[in-house]
Amino acid sequence: MLTSLEKFVSDALVEKKIINAKELQDAVEEKKRTGKGITKIITEQGIISSTHLFRLISEQIGMEPIELKDKIPEVKALALINGASARLYRVLPLKVSGNTLDVAVADPFNTTAFDDLRFMLNMEIRGLIADETELLEALDKYYGKEKESVDEIIKEVEEKSALCSIKESEWQTVDISSLEQLAKTAPVIKLLNLILVQAIRDRASDIHFEPFENDYKVRYRVDGVLYEMVPPPKKISLALSSRIKVMAGLNIAERRLPQDGRIQIYLDGRDIELRISTLPTSFGESVVMRVLDRTVVSLELDQIGIDKDSERFLRKIIEKPYGIVIVTGPTGAGKTTTLYSCLKVINTMDTKIITTEDPVEYDIDGVVQMNVHENIGLTFARCLRHILRQDPDRIMVGEIRDLETAEMAVQASLTGHLVLTTLHTNDSAEGITRLIDMGIEPFLLVSTLEAVIAQRLVRKICQSCKESYIPTKEILTELGISESITKGKQFFYGKGCPTCNFTGYKGRSGIFEILVINDQLRNLILERAPTVIIRQKAKELGMISLKEDGIKKIFDGITTIEEVAKVT
Repeated sequence: MLTSLEKFVSDALVEKKIINAKELQDAVEEKKRTGKGITKIITEQGIISSTHLFRLISEQIGMEPIELKDKIPEVKALALINGASARLYRVLPLKVSGNTLDVAVADPFNTTAFDDLRFMLNMEIRGLIADETELLEALDKYYGKEKESVDEIIKEVEEKSALCSIKESEWQTVDISSLEQLAKTAPVIKLLNLILVQAIRDRASDIHFEPFENDYKVRYRVDGVLYEMVPPPKKISLALSSRIKVMAGLNIAERRLPQDGRIQIYLDGRDIELRISTLPTSFGESVVMRVLDRTVVSLELDQIGIDKDSERFLRKIIEKPYGIVIVTGPTGAGKTTTLYSCLKVINTMDTKIITTEDPVEYDIDGVVQMNVHENIGLTFARCLRHILRQDPDRIMVGEIRDLETAEMAVQASLTGHLVLTTLHTNDSAEGITRLIDMGIEPFLLVSTLEAVIAQRLVRKICQSCKESYIPTKEILTELGISESITKGKQFFYGKGCPTCNFTGYKGRSGIFEILVINDQLRNLILERAPTVIIRQKAKELGMISLKEDGIKKIFDGITTIEEVAKVT
């Protein structure tokens, strides 16, 4: 999805015949693949120079351009905006004239930045358009490493903010105008900006703001593990949650019901979407931000950790014209990422794909995607019923939760559609018995089911501090690895370094168990064989289990024994 600036730039370049339709489409595809901005892509490709581009933009919108190479900002201007906010908003403060602050901007359509700065500084903001590359270089030059820490901003909040005057007993009766004022308090904006920048740069997948009786925790999840940040004082929890709700366009006065929203930000040259979920608790609102950053999550089938032989198997299955493919595993096992990767393989010009999800996590060009809304009766089953009237070739159903959805998926397959979906079970064989337990007749299942894929996510060893070691017999026994198969094998772990924040791990990979339905398994399904019999027969026929795939990744130096033992 293009930003306002990218859409404006694209239209202007096409109109002036500087770029043709194919070059623009190629740039859009690269943005989806890499997360880079359109303007960065077309300047890197040499279609137009960055200087020419930003001058063209300034002429079109009437905003004065500025060259930053030889421009030295005033010290008092730099002191007005901290490094985290400058990077988040992509602005460089240049000069103070009375009550007006001149700032260099790369995106003149980023009205949120101008509004926030006006509230934070109580000053008028005048934007001057600058080249994006020069702006990012200037931010590094004049701010360097973050000088302001979370501790310093928290201290500022406690010392200068009027938030301290609000008692916990008064929170439920605070009026809207007071909430809006809290949300626009400068220290609160600065603190939230710094939290976002720090968490996103550490590749966090989720950011948690959690109120408890006596304290307020901020934690973020990296590679599946939660890490705690410096805890802000409990008394600013209302201000932080109000600030987040303002940014997400939620009702700040509603603190009794859960709410969902989204925030779009641009950081370090990447478009990042934050999915917001609020939850009323006994001690205030718990807020969780889901970070959707395409540059961190790969949506390519050959990048999710599946081995080459299994990948070839899976590609053949998903290219079939009809049938059901199920991905199983617990929440957070990467099921949706696997389904998206499959969709990218089969997403061709002559194929219509429709998905129903809860919620839609990533926009995929060429795929029609819809959200379920159970509060108004728009369930997976109802969505699927209407999707079938839209003449699709392939369908993705976010999750089979009940018999009605399962029956609709079977019906869709029987009428000539390929259905990709997920199910919450521990392994692939259990997925089959779960559907039968739901009420799906075995004869329908053997006619439609093509494969069940179980998966988990394991943390990958950091390549910067990777070292070999000899594991103890006890650790090998814990995972069921016999000494006979370890001969000639090396084991690795991450010693810990700045690259991985001294955790020894960086990034995650999937481990997979692919159960392909054949005639022998179909006979067992018709006989309503128990899970253990189906699993045993599948292994006899060559299925690699989750644990076996994990052990292979241990021997390949991708992950550790502890990680595989933890998830299998």
